[in-house]
Amino acid sequence: MSLQAYQRTATSAESPRETEYRLFAQVTLALMEAAKRDPTDIGGRIDALDWNRRVWNFLGEDCSHPDNRLPPELRASIISLSIWVGKHTSAVIRRQEEIEPLIDINRIIMQGLAGGPGQGAGAAPGAVAAA
Repeated sequence: MSLQAYQRTATSAESPRETEYRLFAQVTLALMEAAKRDPTDIGGRIDALDWNRRVWNFLGEDCSHPDNRLPPELRASIISLSIWVGKHTSAVIRRQEEIEPLIDINRIIMQGLAGGPGQGAGAAPGAVAAA
């Protein structure tokens, strides 16, 4: 089986929660790599920052739709976080803030997506925490 066929099979077998966890793991790892770069190297950091901001923009927009089935309080929290991520990202780009709070927020979301015992997202919750 080719790698592409395996990847298609793996992603088609994922639940939406597992897919969200995987996306957050990927973007958080990118942020962690960007955090290792010199803050003046914005060109080397911008892709990860932009990707993270786009993920959060999408989540905020999705939660603003009336047909979204998440509880209203959770939707409001996600929208607020989305706004905060956008503002904080702009401050990071201007070198007024650090990347780490963005990483921390993503890790918290990943913990929620992983759930408690027996409710795992199918990925190792410590995978990004250990990286």
